[in-house]
Order: sequence, then structure tokens, then C-alpha cells
Amino acid sequence: MSVLRGKKILLGVSGGIAAYKTAHLVRLFIKAGAQIQVIMTPASKDFVTPLTLSTLSKNPVHSSFFKDEDDPSLSGEQAKQNSQWNNHVELALWADLMLIAPATANTLSKMANGNCDNLLIATYLSAKCPVFFAPAMDLDMYKHPSTVSTFKALHQFGNTIIPAESGELASGLSGEGRMAEPENIIAFLEADIESNLPLKGKKILITAGPTYEAIDPVRFIGNHSSGKMGFDIAECASRMGAEVTLITGPSHLDTKDANISVNRIVSAQEMYDSCHKYYNDADIVICAAAVADYRPTFVADQKIKKADDTLTIELEKTKDILASLGHLKKNQYLVGFALETNNEIENAKLKIQKKNLDLIVLNSLQDKGAGFGKDTNKVTFIDKDFVIEAMDLKSKEEVAQDIINKIIKQYHV
Repeated sequence: MSVLRGKKILLGVSGGIAAYKTAHLVRLFIKAGAQIQVIMTPASKDFVTPLTLSTLSKNPVHSSFFKDEDDPSLSGEQAKQNSQWNNHVELALWADLMLIAPATANTLSKMANGNCDNLLIATYLSAKCPVFFAPAMDLDMYKHPSTVSTFKALHQFGNTIIPAESGELASGLSGEGRMAEPENIIAFLEADIESNLPLKGKKILITAGPTYEAIDPVRFIGNHSSGKMGFDIAECASRMGAEVTLITGPSHLDTKDANISVNRIVSAQEMYDSCHKYYNDADIVICAAAVADYRPTFVADQKIKKADDTLTIELEKTKDILASLGHLKKNQYLVGFALETNNEIENAKLKIQKKNLDLIVLNSLQDKGAGFGKDTNKVTFIDKDFVIEAMDLKSKEEVAQDIINKIIKQYHV
């Protein structure tokens, strides 16, 4: 899965012949799972239509300071009446990254000098996110001292150049200045993002879901955990660059992230064995699974027939996976979960001490919207120094991001 998945990308298109490549570029971004908004300079519309990029990006294309002026169905006079502002500040703050491709000599000069005469430059000057630009111009223009000076200025501003490639140019000459091919732009962005991911090179072990403890070949003891919290944490960790191993009990969930190694188990003993198999190689371990505390002492070989009015099943304790990992801990950062119904904070603190944890994620069934089988969760972080941080009710995807951010901060990645 591409690291561009879920990224909000603002694509600026300036007026050069290479603008025709942006249709393919937008398609590649969409295929990678990114969200795209496009800003076009007025001159770029001579090379590719806003309708094409709007259709491919699934968003309106912006090209002027007023929204109605972007609508080709309106006359100039109609567009001026009751116009709404295209808020360049909102566009800039929306983006996770901004890419200007093609970036002509004219647009690059405006970027370097703050010549703010169109929506693209106004948005660029408001951008707080990383900015990339892919130059496109003829050979002599690309090598001209003023262009080289512009590149240096933009580099000093913190912008990143995606170098032009060599090949046949629109002038008929052959040489450097050709805009990088869309596939190479995507690869460049992915490599740059990956190199800056905070969990790059870290191995994370995550548990998720319930365990099923067999009574007979048909029946089992289990719980209502869906595994969603653990799956969301795994996908978030992977997006942050981690190499993720996910051990999950019975769950209908799956992940499309090919970078996550999924190991499916059924019982608490199987989860215990799997955790210990991968534990020594892990840098960070997050135990989000709802593991059964007890299992039947004897498992019937055949289905138990309904005979008496009552049935007594003798139970025995399962192995405490989290405690066993805490006992063996060397350099691992160990995170546990606690689902409590009373004395939540005190019980969680005791769990930190008894199981040698670095961080505990506390859930309370007293909180509306939290617990099993819901798309939301409300957690409280308690670290090994008993520093408490209560979070608001959020989607489990947002909670997963909070958990990973907390670990990054605490683990000093």
C-alpha cells in the first residue's frame, strides 16, 4: 500500500505543455489512495481542461480568486455577481503536501519573489505543508542563471525540487528540462515521505480481537471484541513507516495494507505462543486484544448433549500474555489495554506495576460510545510515571492515531 494513501494533496498546475501529463498524474494519486484538489493558473487551461482534472480528482478545480469565475457556464458579468471567494488560506491549510507540476520558469520566479498575481501563488505563499515542485521548461531556460538562482532560493525556503529529466523537448531539442514522468513523481514523493516517517525501521507487534476457548467441537467461550481497535492501530503504525506484525483472534476484519503481516489465531494459548515467537525482535508491543482470562479445564471430544437443566463447566486460568511479556522485557516499549467498570484509574495503575508496562490505554464501560462493537472509543493514557492524559470521544481511527502519536512521543522515536 502506498504511503500516499489518505494524504491530502494540493496539485498546482502552471501553463506549460507538460500540463497534459497532469491528467495521468491525478489518476495515479487517486489510485494510490490520496485525496486531490487542483489549482490551475489561467494559462494552464490552454493545455488541459479543468473539466478533465475535476472529473479525475473528483473535486472542483480552482483557478481564480472567485468560485463563480471557475464556472465556464457563466458569462463574465454573471460570474462577478454574487461571487464567492476561493479561500486560498483554507486550501493551503487543507493540504498535507503541495505539488506544483509542471512548474514553469514564470511560476517558479513568482514563487521565489512572492509575486502574488494568481490563486496558485497566493495558496503557495500560505502553505504550511511540505512543498514540492517539478520544473518543466526548455533546455536553455532550465540552465539559465536566473532559473538556477530561483532553484536555490526555493531550496532555502524549504521547498523540494523533483529534478527535471532529459529527453525530447517541445522545442525539438533534446536535453534536460523535461518534467519528470508522473510515475517518477509518485515514486519521488513516496520515497521522500518514507524517509521521514517517524517509525521507519521499527518493528511493532500488535494483538487484536477476542480469543475463543473451546467447550466442545461446537461451542466456545468468547467475548464481543471485533478487533477493530487493533486493526486500526496496525494500519496507523504501518502508515508511519513501521514493520507491523498483527496477531488477531477470530475477526471478520482484514487489512489491505500489504506491509502488515497478519497472523490469525483462535485461542489464548495460540496468541501466547505467537506473541512469544515475535517478541524478541519487536521494538514496540501493543497488546490491544481482549484475551480470555479463563478456559474450560476439559474440552469435550464430542458435542455436549442437552440433558440436564444445568451444566457445570470447570474453568482454569489462561496464561497472562501481557505479564509474561513484561517479565521478559528488555528494550521493548510495552503497551497494554485495560477495560474497567469501576476504580478505573487505580486498577490501571496496578496493572502498570504488576505487568511492567510503559503505557496503558484505559477504556471504561462507563463512558458512552466506548467499548466493544462500536466505531468510537474514549481512552485515557497512563504512563509508567502515572502521568494521566484523558482524551475525548473519537472514532477508533483517530484514537489509533492518538495512540501511535503518544508512543512516538514517549518512546522518543
